[in-house]
Amino acid sequence: MGKHKELILIISLLIGTFLVPINSTMIAVALSTISAHFNEPLANISWVVTIYLIVMAVTQPIAGKLGDIYGNRSIYLWGILFFLIASLGCIFSTNLLLLIIFRSMQAVGGALLTPNTIAIIRYIVPKERLSKVLGVFGMGMGLGAAIGPLLGSVLIENFNLESIFWVNVPFLFVALIGGIFMIPKFNFKRGAHSLDIQGSLYLAISISLLILLTHNLGLTESIIMGIVFILSLILFIKRENTAENPIIDFSLFKNASFTSANLSILLSNFVMYVILLIMPLLMKSQFHLSTGQTGVVLSIFSISMSLSGWIGGLLNNKFGSKKVIGFSFAMIIFSNILFLYLGNFASIIFLIVALIIGGFSTGVGLTSMQVASLDSVNKELSGTASGIYSTFRYFGSIISSTLIALVTSYNYIFIVLGVSGILGLIVAGKIKSDDQDLIRSNNSSAQA
Repeated sequence: MGKHKELILIISLLIGTFLVPINSTMIAVALSTISAHFNEPLANISWVVTIYLIVMAVTQPIAGKLGDIYGNRSIYLWGILFFLIASLGCIFSTNLLLLIIFRSMQAVGGALLTPNTIAIIRYIVPKERLSKVLGVFGMGMGLGAAIGPLLGSVLIENFNLESIFWVNVPFLFVALIGGIFMIPKFNFKRGAHSLDIQGSLYLAISISLLILLTHNLGLTESIIMGIVFILSLILFIKRENTAENPIIDFSLFKNASFTSANLSILLSNFVMYVILLIMPLLMKSQFHLSTGQTGVVLSIFSISMSLSGWIGGLLNNKFGSKKVIGFSFAMIIFSNILFLYLGNFASIIFLIVALIIGGFSTGVGLTSMQVASLDSVNKELSGTASGIYSTFRYFGSIISSTLIALVTSYNYIFIVLGVSGILGLIVAGKIKSDDQDLIRSNNSSAQA
């Protein structure tokens, strides 16, 4: 595939997957509007957000496995179609239940898209350019999450509630047409021929209950859910160790680089979400910023994180995944030292500098983590690896909300994040430096 055609295909893939993080964060600014529109309390409306998170977390490892069985191209196109139909369903929903159902379908579409897009990119992009392309891709996904609330507020203020779903339709249509005509059909031999339905069911129950346990539940409900969660998790592990075609092949975790890459994204995403959740509270209590000012200042963190994803892709080509991931966690430790001193310096400038460094630290290693995960498995397992990677990413966000609920002191929270950075440095040290020959080759080409 020529570079020009490759570029068009990458743009087409990005158009589709760009909407996944946008729809994840855009809905947050619409909750009060949805409450008024359907005359429902906010407690019920919150399920519009919760169901999206649950279905995305549950479906991604299954979606990656489906791509490896039936072809990443086919599952990607099904993902676009699901997302398109679900967006139209959200537009014409006449009650909250229908909206929640179609939001869950949106999440299914998004989950089918994400791991299979990464697998397709691995097939079509030469290894020497993979980290750069994934860096650009990661930057686009990060910007999607960052602009979601802004786009949602602009659409609702100038049009109506349905406009936040209408905006998906033309982009998804373009992505669908582009995918049909641009994505080549791959002829890799598939090792599995059917999906492990029983294992998928146990996995879905386990992840759903884990997410629900992070919400404010009564003691009795928490105990019951906790017991069912442990039982379903045991059944899942037992099933996967005996299934002919497991959803998650635990033998993959015998590879130190694969395990370390997934633990790295869990720790990094944990740090990122804790900062996103805790900073608005800190800015209001210690800096006395308005809601609007808080949103603007916090967007600096998101933009810094997105741009550093692209920078991380360039650094990965020069220094390799292991060093870039280690550098990312070292910067996380440094940024949280700065956050610890926010109470001593009531300075907006100091806050902004700390957020820029914090955003850079959590974003610069993301591409290298993805590359390390992909490089540790064969190409025909790219979908499975990407699905597991995405699930570990979600686990990081789930753990973050639990920490916020348990710890009340800002300083203790930043200390925990600093410790996470130290753990990340240890984990990064386990990643093999298999890409040194490629790095030397890239450096030689650059010098030539």
